Amino acid sequence: MSRPAGRTILASTIAKPYQEEVIAAVSKLSFRPTLVGFLANDDPAARMYANWTGKTCESLGFTYKLVETSKNDLETSLIKANKDNDVNGIMVYFPVFGDKQDQYLQQLISPEKDVEGLNFLYYHNLYHNVRFLDPPHNQQKSIIPCTPLAMVKILEYLGVYNNILHYGNRLYGKKVLIVNRSEVVGRPLAALLANDGATVYSVDINNIQQFTRGDDLLERRHLVKDLNDDESSLEKLAPQCDVIITGVPSESYKFPTELVSHGTVVINFSSFKNFNDDVKERAGLYVPSIGKVTIAILLRNLLRLIDNKQIRLQTESA
Repeated sequence: MSRPAGRTILASTIAKPYQEEVIAAVSKLSFRPTLVGFLANDDPAARMYANWTGKTCESLGFTYKLVETSKNDLETSLIKANKDNDVNGIMVYFPVFGDKQDQYLQQLISPEKDVEGLNFLYYHNLYHNVRFLDPPHNQQKSIIPCTPLAMVKILEYLGVYNNILHYGNRLYGKKVLIVNRSEVVGRPLAALLANDGATVYSVDINNIQQFTRGDDLLERRHLVKDLNDDESSLEKLAPQCDVIITGVPSESYKFPTELVSHGTVVINFSSFKNFNDDVKERAGLYVPSIGKVTIAILLRNLLRLIDNKQIRLQTESA
């Protein structure tokens, strides 16, 4: 007897409530927020993402400005945008240089305008499970990197999070495999999911790491350990997982369909197609791309930055 094919869930469906939330929030502002995107590479995927961002911004009530610049002029352009009071949010379409200079450029963006949440301040808070910028008042929410946060919202939408459990423990008992350990998406995503109670297996070209939540509530930070070949392999771990997430930036890479257990939630966040079509015969739920959710969350982050600034101004004038 053949099994029914799993459901394919489109990013546009998941993004809709967040888009509506953003529209409602913008309507309450006395100005039209401005997001500036900097494009300093020839990557077709980056340009496609920039076009999506622009169209979404304009449709949801934001002003979007795409600045195309050379790699060597990007630093000066970012410094100028940091100082421009008419600019509310800044993003860069990476990679630019493809090395540690990109990390410098990420840190160059003012934390007050960093819609992607790539600043060290936000990463530190994410890895240490700190949710606010102003303890003990806890009024200014820390910014979470937009793609990992979009993934969390997708998993919530798909029912992977158990809302009956206490907040921060809603992935208890879940096993998640992530094939990507980039500093922009894969590693922070693994930390987020571990902080919510999941056992996360993080896969890159070198090894597999296990992320779990720490036992010390005061420390708050997740725990990471390298798994040796005797403990794990992709072939052994993948069939045990409730969720498989891939983000391999390669047209040739395909996750082995035979390693996906029936009923597994499968998500691809790469701009390339990391799964063959037959994954639908095994996956319970399949999300082939997440771009529209990411952009909605990015704009949600922009509104959060505006809220944080208003709270700071009110505090300073009190």
